[in-house]
Amino acid sequence: MRRADSPSGGAQLRARARGVTGARVAVAVTFFVNGALIGTWAARIPAIKAHLGLDAPQLGLALLGPALGSLAGIPLAGALVARRGSRPVTRMAVFAHCAALPLAGLAPSLVTLWGALVLFGLANGLLDVSMNSQGVVVERAYGRPIMASFHGLFSLGALAGALGGAAAAAARLTPGMQFTLAAAVLMVAGGVASRWLLVAGDGAGQGPRVARLTRRLVLLGIVGFCCLFGEGAAGDWSAVFLREVRSASPALAAGAFAAFSLAMTGGRLVGDRVTGRLGPRRALRAGASLAATGLLLALLVPTRATGLLGFGLLGTGLSITIPIVFSSAGRGAAGPAGPAIASVTGMSYLGGLVGPPLIGLVAGHVGLTRALGLVAVLAATAAVLSGAAPAEAELGAEAIASAAPPTTGTG
Repeated sequence: MRRADSPSGGAQLRARARGVTGARVAVAVTFFVNGALIGTWAARIPAIKAHLGLDAPQLGLALLGPALGSLAGIPLAGALVARRGSRPVTRMAVFAHCAALPLAGLAPSLVTLWGALVLFGLANGLLDVSMNSQGVVVERAYGRPIMASFHGLFSLGALAGALGGAAAAAARLTPGMQFTLAAAVLMVAGGVASRWLLVAGDGAGQGPRVARLTRRLVLLGIVGFCCLFGEGAAGDWSAVFLREVRSASPALAAGAFAAFSLAMTGGRLVGDRVTGRLGPRRALRAGASLAATGLLLALLVPTRATGLLGFGLLGTGLSITIPIVFSSAGRGAAGPAGPAIASVTGMSYLGGLVGPPLIGLVAGHVGLTRALGLVAVLAATAAVLSGAAPAEAELGAEAIASAAPPTTGTG
């Protein structure tokens, strides 16, 4: 057996380190592609609504498609990652997600649009779990937290997709034309990047395909539910709050979600440093506490400026929570990371799905300010339950030696 300190052993270790670096770039590109696909779709919803002549209830029905597809794809991805490993599943899911986007743009009716969006959501669920599982493998090999940066690239991708959609609308490209062009570019980028994903390290074939719901996984799922509840509520209700409760202009009201989104993206790009310095548990507690405090500021101090600031602080606080939750689920799994991440992801996504409509339902009875107070309560709950995350990063640089870069460019 070759020793690591021998010339040949040192060369092997350096080669593996280069492979891990390449894998980090590959995972980052994959997260960006995923965000860009979602941003591209979201930006052209009004155009698709007008093209098909949909009313609000019909559009709402269509928008259930991605949610239902994702909920089906998440557990399937966990089983596939457990059986095959995160690399081949991620590669397959990238291609499937890109291929599904043009179907939504070319759909000639509500029925076909709904079917296309179910496929789009299914592929998104597959990609979400598999790329996060690969992210855990790469993070473990790196020996320090890097998961938040991946999620930051997702946010940048969503922004790029939205800007691309705006440019396409200005150029009067139909959604079908734009989606086909965007999917082709993103498929090439994702396909090339996926060649450098790591082969080993996530325990494929070494454990159950469905994670046993331990107390720790359930608590992480509850924390994720609370955090994505807040993200969904901010996305749908922040501008409405500033417009209707604080009497802001339409442009200023739109700034509430812009402040939230920019703070979310910026927080994720620097979040790994925070997690590395504080440890996952303390970073999660600090982030959730900041989110609760920021939203309370927006709700209790009746000025437009504090509304913008409060939603910005909410985004900053929530920015690092989901990366910590997913990373903690994968790294603490008794078997393969995929099923554990799938379980926690499924519980978390329920928060994003039920949050916006529940806020609207509660607001109809007690007003929007009090209804949004539920987000602050759940953020505080996430802070209380932060003990589900490990106190320290629990990463080992020696994992580089066991994380195998691809030996060829094939899956």
